[in-house]
Amino acid sequence: MTPTSSLAATQFGQRPATPWRDEVRATLRLSAPLVLINLAQHGLIASNTVLLGRLGAEPIAAGALATGLYLLLFIGGIGLTSAVAPLVAEAIGRTADENRAGAGDEARRTVQAGLWLSLIVTGALMPLLWNAEALLLRLAQEPAVAREAGAYMRVLQWWMLPALAFMVLKGALAALQRAGPPLAVSLAALPINLGLGAFLAFGPPKLGIVGVALGTVVTEFLALFALVTIIGLDRDLRRHRLLADLWRFDPERLGRVVRVGLPMGITGIAEAGLFEAATVAMGTFGTIPLAAHAVTLQIAATCFMVPNGIGQAATVRVGRALGAGDRPALRRAGAVALSLGFGFMVFCALLQLLAPRTLIGLFLDAGAPGAAEVFPVAIGFLIFSAFFAISDGVQSVALGALRGLQDTKVPMIIALSGYWGVGVPLGAALAWGAGFGGQGIWAGFCAGLLVVSVLLVTRWLRLSGKPGAARGNAG
Repeated sequence: MTPTSSLAATQFGQRPATPWRDEVRATLRLSAPLVLINLAQHGLIASNTVLLGRLGAEPIAAGALATGLYLLLFIGGIGLTSAVAPLVAEAIGRTADENRAGAGDEARRTVQAGLWLSLIVTGALMPLLWNAEALLLRLAQEPAVAREAGAYMRVLQWWMLPALAFMVLKGALAALQRAGPPLAVSLAALPINLGLGAFLAFGPPKLGIVGVALGTVVTEFLALFALVTIIGLDRDLRRHRLLADLWRFDPERLGRVVRVGLPMGITGIAEAGLFEAATVAMGTFGTIPLAAHAVTLQIAATCFMVPNGIGQAATVRVGRALGAGDRPALRRAGAVALSLGFGFMVFCALLQLLAPRTLIGLFLDAGAPGAAEVFPVAIGFLIFSAFFAISDGVQSVALGALRGLQDTKVPMIIALSGYWGVGVPLGAALAWGAGFGGQGIWAGFCAGLLVVSVLLVTRWLRLSGKPGAARGNAG
């Protein structure tokens, strides 16, 4: 903008453009659909929790155990395949022209490697998921709850392949700054999942907890088919040939995706493992604390979808700036994303403190069997959830910015150290040693996430300040 146009804009009440304001707009434009996609995808799990809550305390507890174990492994798979987004974003930024053949070829090869990886990961994890009941019994869960959780998992496990493939395509389209198609599909999938799950669980089939899982599996296959169809019909996306020659196995590109994605997968497992360990530990205190924990976790996870989407946008914005060699733009992208994530999670923390009963009522029917006992326990857990929400949001955005730099190994070490070196032992000491029970476990959450968020932000500030920034897991 020239000085004259800047003066004219000011005279007519418009603020002149600045690099920072432009970055805020760009981040919001990209993160808004990603946040909505995350909310819609999480809505599949949240709506399942709502349906299970209508079945009673035992089904919601069983669903929490099965879903926690599933997500522990699924998030590891997401981490592995999430390398697709920063690699595609860097390729686009480096060529500075999405129409150039080099960028399109790199994007196609990376997407195909991600889809192959989805298939490999699913095949490796299916035997473990099939035997969830036996695993839960070994972890001292109540037999009736473990039995229902096992039945739920044997259906839910078929969700993994289409869900991972969908995430690969979503990441690639986000890097191309075309988040609209996966958003439209995700929003359409949510009511389908709720309707199918309700029909199969409560309708003529009366499949109960198994019907809820089956509705989600069918919905995800429909969503993947719809997204693939859109990519094939959209003229702008079709020129990238993202789905061409899918049968060709590219070991070199698959190796690169794994090198960048493996630390991301381990990081995801480290965080998800913290929550799954807490869920399993909560089950040893009985069905009521486990049900309260499940509801509280859904509230926290719903809030988390927003900074998670902002972090995904930061991955793309930082990755493009990295490819273009623009360090000021790179630092602006990270700073803007961190500020947005922090601000939103402060709002969420206040909401959890001020309206706990209303939030819990969204996921648990007050008239369902055992619900009256669950409400006061869940309110106590929400106090801790409010405090850990801010750290959780900040660490997610910082992690996304570092992934844009393709810095994944050190964040993995930070996550392992913070979650398992601080959160788990402290939570165990408070839960059993100090006698605080479930609240002690949530206090461990708070401590582990605080350590991780501080270290990740420090890492970002150090790497983004380097003249050459960072690429490929800088030390």
